[in-house]
Amino acid sequence: MLCYGTMVHVSEAAAEETGVDAEIIDLRTLLPLRHRRHRGLVNKTGPLAVIVHEATLTSGFGAELAAQGDGRCFYALEAAVQRVAAGTRPYPHAEEWDYFPGPARVGARS
Repeated sequence: MLCYGTMVHVSEAAAEETGVDAEIIDLRTLLPLRHRRHRGLVNKTGPLAVIVHEATLTSGFGAELAAQGDGRCFYALEAAVQRVAAGTRPYPHAEEWDYFPGPARVGARS
């Protein structure tokens, strides 16, 4: 799982709850994005199965990560990249916990 910020903790919880053996890659920074480090990890592990982020699915930073992963690591990928993100509608403050990805949604995609 490729993630950053709060989603690192959510991804760890999802892997623990579902029992999935997942390597969680914390980006730590979005700019500069360390392509060599990520390419090396993808080449080592094979699939870059899930990108988890809090932004919206449409036009969120996960789309950029997926595009770069496909472009730079295409031959090492074993499956299509999946993204788990917030909804595509405006942020509803009253439904915050359902809007952002939680361990259940992340675990369902891993």
